Amino acid sequence: MSRDVVSTESAPAAIGPYSQGVRHGGTLYVSGQIPLDPETGEISGDIREQTRQSMRNIMAIVEAAGMSMANILRCGIFVVDLADFTAVNEEYAAFFDGVYPARSTVQVTALPLGARVEIDAVAAL
Repeated sequence: MSRDVVSTESAPAAIGPYSQGVRHGGTLYVSGQIPLDPETGEISGDIREQTRQSMRNIMAIVEAAGMSMANILRCGIFVVDLADFTAVNEEYAAFFDGVYPARSTVQVTALPLGARVEIDAVAAL
C-alpha cells in the first residue's frame, strides 16, 4: 500500500501520534483539526472564530496536497455544545462554493485543549 504524509507549517503540528493528512492514491484524509493557531499554538475566540480557524487549518492541509476546498467530499464536525450548531454551519458554509460535502455533526463531551469544535475531512482528486 502506497501512502504519503501531507504536512504544512500553515496548519498546527500534530499534538499526538498522527499526521496532519495522509494521501492514498487520489484520496486525502485530513485529521481532525481543532482551532489551534499554527503561529501561536493557542486556541482563542468564540465558536465562530474557532470554526473559522479549524477550517483554515483544513484548507492549508488540503492545499499542501495540491487540492482545493472543492475537492472535499466529506467532513465530520464534533462540537461540545449542539447549541452552537447554527453558528458553526454559517462559518463552515463560507468555505465552500455552494456545493457542500457530505457531513455528520455530533456533540461530544470534550475536545483536546479545551477546543469547542473539531473538524476532519476527506478529499479526492
